[in-house]
Amino acid sequence: MGTPSFNLKSIVAALFALALNSLPLAADERVDELLGILQSAPEQEALRAARDLEIVWSRSGSAAMDLLLERGRDALEEEDPVTAIEHLTALTDHAPDFAEGYHARATAYFQRGLYGPALDDLQRTLALNPSQFNAIFGLGVMLEEFGDLRRAEQAFRQVLALHPHHQNAKTALEALESRGVGRAL
Repeated sequence: MGTPSFNLKSIVAALFALALNSLPLAADERVDELLGILQSAPEQEALRAARDLEIVWSRSGSAAMDLLLERGRDALEEEDPVTAIEHLTALTDHAPDFAEGYHARATAYFQRGLYGPALDDLQRTLALNPSQFNAIFGLGVMLEEFGDLRRAEQAFRQVLALHPHHQNAKTALEALESRGVGRAL
């Protein structure tokens, strides 16, 4: 069983390097504008910008694909990751360049305890949208779960560099710091 652990560590390391070294894509002026607001605005305005980004990122350009994303997310809310995976797999099969399909499916895989596929989908998400702060946060959560606390800390800090008011990243980082991770001696 040593080989799967090595492979999983290699995947995590490569995914983390991709997330840390990628620059935001200038796919759309609205995204760039919202990312700027997100990084510099007061909290309430930044939170609105984050919601607006999530809305923009959730639009595939196809009503049918958007419906598959909605159904997958609904299944996740209903705590039915198996159904979510089915809808989201159909989405990623038909819209392989749509980052949010992979991001949502990564969440479903994670809920099922399927960490390898979840990591693969996070990697694909971040390759398509390196600014997807929630995918980076998900990566941090997985790194923490694997015991790689230093890289988890770096992921949470990267989330906060993109979205300084991301409450889950703040909380996760504070929890790591309370355990001594990231503190200088």
